[in-house]
Amino acid sequence: MHTTLMTGGNSGIGLQAARDLLAHGHRVILLGRDQRKGGQALASLGDAAERASFISADLSTHEGVRQAAKQILGEHDRLDALLHSTGVFTSKEMRTADGLHPFFAVNYLSRYHLTELLLPALRAAERPRVVMMTASVPPSADANLDRFPGFEPFDFARDRKPIQLGNHHYAAHLAQTEPGLLAGVINAGAAKTDILRMTPWYFRAMAKVTGPLFFNSLQESARNPVQAILNDDWPTATYWGKPADFDRRTPITLTESTTQRIMSISQSLAGA
Repeated sequence: MHTTLMTGGNSGIGLQAARDLLAHGHRVILLGRDQRKGGQALASLGDAAERASFISADLSTHEGVRQAAKQILGEHDRLDALLHSTGVFTSKEMRTADGLHPFFAVNYLSRYHLTELLLPALRAAERPRVVMMTASVPPSADANLDRFPGFEPFDFARDRKPIQLGNHHYAAHLAQTEPGLLAGVINAGAAKTDILRMTPWYFRAMAKVTGPLFFNSLQESARNPVQAILNDDWPTATYWGKPADFDRRTPITLTESTTQRIMSISQSLAGA
């Protein structure tokens, strides 16, 4: 039985992906901050909940990531897939306990950090894969990486793309350094999820009114990540830019020296 760990798995796209994978006979581990929501998520899975578990973790801090990895490795010696669906969406200037902006800490660095710590369990799988969900930022996006990783003061319009591009660089790095591991980045689309909770009230109000016209359904947003976990017929370091269209793929081709720089910074920050 294949085991998939999904960050942000207690709600939204992650929970929908969990339901779909459970329907295919997989075992799932849901990772989220809120213990209460985690319990509700497990209860919503019905009989399939016997193949699911929940771990409470705060992935916005280095220590939170380390504690999560320690618990996961203590309970599982093999992971077949790691789906990073957690994320925050805020334009405010704020800092985590580690002095990083949460958009950077959660939407990129925690993915690098947690994956690096869980590589022993992923390497134990026959065909492991790491799938990272982002906004619509293709690997060819024009972005200035000079402010990486401080982004001080945080400017959402300027800093969103370089932060999201970190996922592409990490996928390229995994493709180069982990033989047999599949690494991919997927545009999550504009699904209406809890990620909107940190946005201004007027943005949430607008989303409520325009959602039926512009938002993807959770099923649509979860389709590509689920297919990336179920299927082996895709090359490592791949980007899916259109939700629910698994056949439309783009190779992640980046400047190697830039990837090495991003990985060096990430290693220095996370200590992994």
